[in-house]
Amino acid sequence: MSQIGKNIKRIRSTKKLSQSQFAEIFNLTRGSVGAYEEGRAEPKIDTIIQIANYFSLSIDLLLNKELTVNDLYHFDVLNQKLNEAHHFQRPGSKAFRKGGIGFVRIESQLEYIVNHTNRDFISNLPQIELPVNFKGTTRAFELNGSEMEYNQNGLHHGDILLCLHEPLQEFKPHIGNVYVIIRNEAIITRRLRSISGKNIVFASDDPNYPFITANSDEILELWAVKGAYSTYLHPPKMIENRVMLLENRLEELEKRVSGLGKG
Repeated sequence: MSQIGKNIKRIRSTKKLSQSQFAEIFNLTRGSVGAYEEGRAEPKIDTIIQIANYFSLSIDLLLNKELTVNDLYHFDVLNQKLNEAHHFQRPGSKAFRKGGIGFVRIESQLEYIVNHTNRDFISNLPQIELPVNFKGTTRAFELNGSEMEYNQNGLHHGDILLCLHEPLQEFKPHIGNVYVIIRNEAIITRRLRSISGKNIVFASDDPNYPFITANSDEILELWAVKGAYSTYLHPPKMIENRVMLLENRLEELEKRVSGLGKG
């Protein structure tokens, strides 16, 4: 069952928007917003895309996860910190310098698909400066979706992926590597699972998502992910938690033994 109604209500509450104010932003009626929140109707896909883009959320998260206030606060802080940390610049600005990396944000991904061969469009992408020096064509993509996240670990929605171009005619597959795949219908990020002839199979890190098989002729561009920049603090893994508990108990035991020796 879609979580869109609950999430619209949670977004409104967090952003302190009335139903009328929310409706005005997306050219809806107040009654429609009420119907969405009460589960009597669901918005059209165009409206869902607008809501996701406006609040910098993944469509997948908006539909399938009941968002918390902390989730929404995290997205706000993430976008603010990324903007401050990476100094988004456009050609023509005084701060722009050659050597910056073209950056494709979530809201411009469809436009990128249409114009990926347009030199003027590519040269006018926002630029970010990162401390890297790769040989080849580099580009940065903002990750859209939670398919590469599992148990709160991995790549998260909104992370910046630093990528190196992999020309398809010279593609040297590395099983297990993460790639950004540009296709006509979407830009996706997946891990290479297998390759057979022209069929390339990609997998999500979250096992709840199905494999994606793409014919190499259907792929417009392929980018190997070489690094990721995120303000998300990864929680310790289960094994790390156990090690920490054991270390704490050992420290307590050593203190007790030391105390007995003094007595």
